[in-house]
Amino acid sequence: MAFDSPHATLHGRVVLWGGIGLGAIVLVAGLTHGFGLLRSHPHAEVASTGVQHKDGRLTVPEGSPLRERILVAAAQSRDIGATLRFPATVETDPARTAAVLPPAAGRVVELRVGLGDRVRRGQALVLIESPDLAQALDDFDKARDAQDLSQRKLDRMEQQSRIGTSSEQDLEQARSDRSQAGAELARAQERLAVLGSGPDAPRRPAVLTVRAPFDGSITALSVARGAMVNDPTQPLLTVADLASVWVTALVPERDLAAVTRGLEAEVSLEALPGRTLRGRVAFVGDVVEPDTRRTRVRIAFANPGYELKPNMFGSVSVHAPARARVVVPGSALLIDNDRTSVFVATAPWTFERRAIETDLEEGGTVAVRSGLSAGEQVVVRGAILLND
Repeated sequence: MAFDSPHATLHGRVVLWGGIGLGAIVLVAGLTHGFGLLRSHPHAEVASTGVQHKDGRLTVPEGSPLRERILVAAAQSRDIGATLRFPATVETDPARTAAVLPPAAGRVVELRVGLGDRVRRGQALVLIESPDLAQALDDFDKARDAQDLSQRKLDRMEQQSRIGTSSEQDLEQARSDRSQAGAELARAQERLAVLGSGPDAPRRPAVLTVRAPFDGSITALSVARGAMVNDPTQPLLTVADLASVWVTALVPERDLAAVTRGLEAEVSLEALPGRTLRGRVAFVGDVVEPDTRRTRVRIAFANPGYELKPNMFGSVSVHAPARARVVVPGSALLIDNDRTSVFVATAPWTFERRAIETDLEEGGTVAVRSGLSAGEQVVVRGAILLND
């Protein structure tokens, strides 16, 4: 019996394993279509069509299979009433909002309300111990005494004038003194009225009572008990009548022409899901805010139940009057990030890509704001093939 040499045995094993490996490679290649090398590319047909590119235009040559897959139609003009939607917030009505100022300097001795409290007209809000009020009361007392003295002096002069013991000049001087004293008393009374006090108020300590100017809610509070009040221009608190509020929408300047006073509007608020408030535009601002490029548009709403609260967030939809708009099928649009474009035919089977701005989508058509005119020929089917 002959025995194989070790070298022959090793050689046979290498051949055996090499055959097995080669068979596995062939099998995997068959299952995966040659690792994708033999797989047909999705754009292979487009690449073989011979579309010509020149000066930013694409030309589909005669005989190209793309001609059977591309459909061109004219952009139409149609009367469409747009529904525009804008972000909005609830705000207080400035005509129903008052910043309550201190009538005089002093120290807060009592604070009778808190933030969010509802108050009635004339209700005491803050008590201030005020030296200014004490001075005003003293001035009133002096003016009243001076007025009484001048009146008695005038009465005497008139009696003496009747019996001929006083001159006409003395009588006129008495009348002038009486008139000046009366004016000074009136001034002192007006000063007390401005301070919210009267001549019968306690002299020591002199306490000012700051009262609510109307029914409303305390929407801001910037003072505490014991605080010194020195600046008469710094509000103590803010009272707002929330029985009527504004919903303020921020309208981009490009949509301003479509929003006019009296236009119907619908308001949706995140705090009131499922509910729609209906009103009319009451105010359109005359100024575009430089930082946002938007204009404030306001709709007034009655708010008897105080459901609408300042700073609530929502949206406003307004129904603009119908006007002629250019429309194209949605299939004509090519959207790349924030850029929207269409292919427009500039000659038979010659196209250019053009950026457009769209307004709204209704059904299968899209209204075009700018970039396209009615009657222009647009690729409405197969535009993606040209894009590839």
